[in-house]
Amino acid sequence: MTIQDQLESTIKALVQDGKGILAADESSPTIAKRFAAINVESTEENRRAYRSLILSTPDLGQYINGVILFEETLGQRDEQGTPLPDVAERQGIVPGIKVDKGKVALANAPGDEITRGLDGLEARLEGYIEQGARFAKWRCVYHIGGHNPGRLAVEANANVLASYAAICQAQGVVPIVEPEVLIDGDHTIERCADVMEDVLHEVFHALHRHRVSLEHMLLKPSMVTPGKDHRPQATPEQVADYTLRIFRRTVPAAVPGINFLSGGQTPEEATRNLNAINCLSDRPWNLSFSYGRALQEPALKAWQGNPGQVQAAQQALFHRARMNGLAVQGEYGDTAEKDASWEL
Repeated sequence: MTIQDQLESTIKALVQDGKGILAADESSPTIAKRFAAINVESTEENRRAYRSLILSTPDLGQYINGVILFEETLGQRDEQGTPLPDVAERQGIVPGIKVDKGKVALANAPGDEITRGLDGLEARLEGYIEQGARFAKWRCVYHIGGHNPGRLAVEANANVLASYAAICQAQGVVPIVEPEVLIDGDHTIERCADVMEDVLHEVFHALHRHRVSLEHMLLKPSMVTPGKDHRPQATPEQVADYTLRIFRRTVPAAVPGINFLSGGQTPEEATRNLNAINCLSDRPWNLSFSYGRALQEPALKAWQGNPGQVQAAQQALFHRARMNGLAVQGEYGDTAEKDASWEL
């Protein structure tokens, strides 16, 4: 199979109506915080048990077509000795991998950050491919403040994202490009829209300069929302209107799919907003989800580290996956949320 064929096959698997991507790529410090909230120690065995629970959820592939994994998870196995990437594959869920090495302060740009990890990326990708990964994800963040994000941060992070995407495609790996405009702060939805437009313009200029094939990548952006401390908060209809307005201005129709991150929204908020977006017309892309906490939070609360609660945790995850699958089709509502027929 040629590199072109590999990219085509993976994109086709990741862009399906009514399905989205599960982000299960929490770094060690992040998952430690999630576990601490349910009084579970973040040991290698507990992480393996939890992620095995997630990937083995019965029928999860009905609504999830891809999963972003942390490097540790690629090498882990379930209780029967099956590699966890293979557990996902058996459900028709494509394994992917987070490849960035985290963010640091950007020099000469107070308040802004940049993401590391380009050094040695080619070699690391070779190993990830051998372990079953077919797509990758790289996240850059943009703070909204008085003078943030500055021009340097917008340009530098765009170049990093484009370099990463080009390296991935050269190896037959589909890149997910994730420019996250953070929800922290009290900024208005209009301010978020201005920043998002600037960021996405720069990202796609950089992707063009690096000759990235837009047909063989996915975009994982924030929705356009006010800061979480702003009052009043926006309605789902306002979020949908602002988000699609900015995306029509900046995202080429050649991009096959946009998989939104939840970015601090509650599970129900993220689903309602995604549904509102998909209720609008003039959408040249498949508009779906790539949620982490908004999918997993109910499952974590149900699990509590108790082996006897595995089925309850899987039920909670399946329910949220199903709700977001409905939202991708613009068919989500309160009736579906309260429907108990999702139980496994």
